[in-house]
Amino acid sequence: MSDSKNLPQPDDPAVPHAHAHADGRVHPAPQPDQGRTPVDPAGPRDEPKDADDDGSKDVHNGPRQADDDSAGPGGGRASRVMARMFPPGAGPSPDPAGSHHERRIRSFQPRRSRVTKGQRAALERLWPQWGFDVDGLRKLDLGELFGDPELPVVLEIGFGMGEATARMAAADPATGVLAVDVHTPGQGNLLRLADEQGLGNVRVGNGDAIILLREMLAPDSLSGLRIYFPDPWPKARHHKRRLIQPEFLDLAAGPLRSGALVHCATDWENYAEQMLDVLSAHPEYENTQADGGFAPRPENRPLTRFEGQGVDKGHKVRDLLFRRR
Repeated sequence: MSDSKNLPQPDDPAVPHAHAHADGRVHPAPQPDQGRTPVDPAGPRDEPKDADDDGSKDVHNGPRQADDDSAGPGGGRASRVMARMFPPGAGPSPDPAGSHHERRIRSFQPRRSRVTKGQRAALERLWPQWGFDVDGLRKLDLGELFGDPELPVVLEIGFGMGEATARMAAADPATGVLAVDVHTPGQGNLLRLADEQGLGNVRVGNGDAIILLREMLAPDSLSGLRIYFPDPWPKARHHKRRLIQPEFLDLAAGPLRSGALVHCATDWENYAEQMLDVLSAHPEYENTQADGGFAPRPENRPLTRFEGQGVDKGHKVRDLLFRRR
């Protein structure tokens, strides 16, 4: 576990903004003291050039969003602004809560990548019905969002291209999946998969999950939390950017109702040990394993493509299953 000096305090602006990719790795924003993206233990993980089967040509989604620590006018470094792809309300916004909430050190960054025609078509057609921006300006009524006030809802932070999320939603149609990410191609692909498979229990959020948890979810509104393969931030000086920290668990405890299952997975051993230590020490969570250790991979969590690449290279994947007290 990292040295406690590296962990952010409850009101510290260093509390990381949450995002991970279930099917891969977060591609975080470069920081001033960070020369390059953290090394992925499973090596380069390229996403498919085209997640659609229609052979459509890629459409570029515009310049990358400005880094949090980019200097403003006169600051020595030009600010970069992500181009808006959709009119307001018609698709995911480039920075939905940027003008409403304070900036913090993030553990994610919207990637400069390509949106296929199929993904864009899914966003244009389905976003008004199944998507929403995490703007922090309102409380979500999950019963209204899913069209069923009795439906239990699980929050998934980070879903990559959405394949595993769609498979889990299809296997459990009696549970709503509130899937949050900042990767526009993945958002479009998950909506496309949900539409093709008739998955009415998937909703896609665009933005920072910290703001979603803190500003937009009511107490006791979630039946579970899934965080698969968050960025490990391997350097000790960057451990403050890791998502699973005591302060994050404090925040998540509010929307999680008693008995809610918290499921984390990582293939970075040091981070797995930190996750286990932090979750075990927190008074609001209890380990489902009698021995207090890691859990075997549950059958309901699919083996993802990128996870399989890591396993083929000898990396050990650790699952953690805790319950909200």
